[in-house]
Amino acid sequence: MTNRTALESEQRPGLRAYEDSVRSTLPEVVTKLREILGVRLVAYIGNVKSTQPVATWASGQRSPGEVDADRLRLAFQIAGLLRERYSATTVQSWFKGMNPALGDIAPARVLRESDPVEVGTDLLAAAKSFAFVG
Repeated sequence: MTNRTALESEQRPGLRAYEDSVRSTLPEVVTKLREILGVRLVAYIGNVKSTQPVATWASGQRSPGEVDADRLRLAFQIAGLLRERYSATTVQSWFKGMNPALGDIAPARVLRESDPVEVGTDLLAAAKSFAFVG
């Protein structure tokens, strides 16, 4: 990373997480997301009932549907943003916990049950508020 990119990342929280989510292949997104959130939470966000599909997504053997892939990319972006400040355990707790910025609904549930395009702004704002405002 150049000095300019480092400076821009400091001035614009979440920029690096966004860039990583866009540049990474879906198998990379799933693999890294699984490392941060755990396979069960990734399966939940990816809208599947078991963890087996997560392994096939990570290996590139199969892909989730388009909307579920968008959910996973958004989750990866948010997880990356939160990992700039917190441990994986805290990031997992953030995704699972009832969030007052989201009407006391867990971010993972909001992601799973909503169109990521419609809720992305609210989820990112909640994550940035948690990570950078306190």
